[in-house]
Amino acid sequence: MAAAEAGASALGLNFYQPSPRSIVAENMSSILEGLPDGIQIIALFVDPAADEVSEVVSTGLVDCLQFHGDESATFCESFGLPYMKAIRVGAGLDLAVAIDSYESAAMILLDHYDEKVPGGTGMSFNWAEAEEIAGIHGQKLVVAGGLHPDNVQQAVLCLKPFGVDVSSGVEVQPGIKDPDKIKSFIEGARSV
Repeated sequence: MAAAEAGASALGLNFYQPSPRSIVAENMSSILEGLPDGIQIIALFVDPAADEVSEVVSTGLVDCLQFHGDESATFCESFGLPYMKAIRVGAGLDLAVAIDSYESAAMILLDHYDEKVPGGTGMSFNWAEAEEIAGIHGQKLVVAGGLHPDNVQQAVLCLKPFGVDVSSGVEVQPGIKDPDKIKSFIEGARSV
């Protein structure tokens, strides 16, 4: 509710069980209860089994799927919903080639590469690596990784993304969001 009241256009629900932010499909309706219309609900997965995704999709509460693992484009496309594919920037990755592998994606999310975890590190990637791609690539780009109220303006100015994605950057501890940080983050993103 704090994110909705602050003006968020989308909310992510994390279904990656090792994450301190994870939830289960049974809790979705109570979490989303009372949200105003028009907020896109995104379900986040990391290398899930198809039946895990199907269970969440079958609730009818999700507008878009977000995949953060090594899922193929064919897998991501197979659920009948638009999807966002996370690409972890770094480690010698050819970003343009990686993005082109997911031409069917509604959005591409750029995140920090960490060999140990698929996301949620609170670390930024080198924005200069993505700046040229962000300006010329056809897909909608969403920037994540290490964003917080103090640097979101800089990220938006540098990359001019379709959107920004935040989790740990607006938390008081893993999994616990701070309404004031959420508000500051959204205000910062929209100010530029």
